[in-house]
Amino acid sequence: MAETSPGNGSSAPKPESTPGEPTRLLRAALHEVSTVIVGQERMVERSLISLVARGHCLIEGVPGIAKTLAVSTLAKVTGGSFSRLQFTPDLVPSDIVGTRIYHPSTESFDVELGPVFTNFVLADEINRAPAKVQSALLEVMAERQVSIGGTTYPLPSPFIVIATQNPVESEGVYPLPEAQRDRFLMKVDVHHPQAHEEMEILRRMSGEPPTAHQVLDPVTLGELQADAERVHVHQLIADYVVRLVMATREPENHQMPDLRQALEVGASPRATLGLVAAARALALLRGRDYVLPDDVRVLARDVIAHRLVLTFDALADGITPDKVVDRILSTVPAPRVIWDEPPTGETASFASHR
Repeated sequence: MAETSPGNGSSAPKPESTPGEPTRLLRAALHEVSTVIVGQERMVERSLISLVARGHCLIEGVPGIAKTLAVSTLAKVTGGSFSRLQFTPDLVPSDIVGTRIYHPSTESFDVELGPVFTNFVLADEINRAPAKVQSALLEVMAERQVSIGGTTYPLPSPFIVIATQNPVESEGVYPLPEAQRDRFLMKVDVHHPQAHEEMEILRRMSGEPPTAHQVLDPVTLGELQADAERVHVHQLIADYVVRLVMATREPENHQMPDLRQALEVGASPRATLGLVAAARALALLRGRDYVLPDDVRVLARDVIAHRLVLTFDALADGITPDKVVDRILSTVPAPRVIWDEPPTGETASFASHR
């Protein structure tokens, strides 16, 4: 994938590559989840991408739209162990990470590991938990380990935290701090299903609910994560990702001086790393061993928007993080794809717009 001049080849879009075994397995997992979950393809796909990219996912949506069912079904399809934590205001850190228990008969302490020691952790309504519990989850998400009584216990692999939160309630809710939102690779906004999807939900759930079957296992999932990390990222794609993130911090240097009044804090370096990791996973799902600019653009809002902190004036004017990301995507030029067709097969090269 060497860089070529804009005069070589054609910039017309090409179809996806012939799926290999990793792509076939990932698509089979998505298909199996879809036998249970009606619609919500974006939520399911983003959850799987987060899993393959070794990240965590935050799902925001009103009650009753299958957030919990989607996560439990994905865990069953991928063969991982599953634990659901219902976050409440009276929760304490030891309820999720574990604690030491004293036994008078032996005059010693035993360690009781918490429910986070599993492959899939569903943190249901995470914004109902107080700050102490949310901070205890930081080490779990960032370090994939738990410290109890001076001893560190590693979490199983693969490991993912998928959290849900309700955007319409304000009583008994503790908004996630910026540091914890930054730990999530993606934030996915989920809406009510369409009328035809609602009818299909009624048809499926009126009788015996469908069940999904296991397609993957933890070992295979670990191999898929390694496959995603080997997906090639061209230098110009990496440069494009960096420019998108830098535009949230220095918009005046990217022909968007008006955004300076809207942005209080831009995206962190985790956004850069996360966007590349997620784009690799999406490319693998789409049957390619290289990342295209479209992979980055498709995931930019999910990876960057929740990391932005807007000014009070921007919020008063109805500006949202999603609108900021859309503005950046429309202004920062992407590298142009140059398709070559050598005798051995089709490859993609890139040419800078700058």
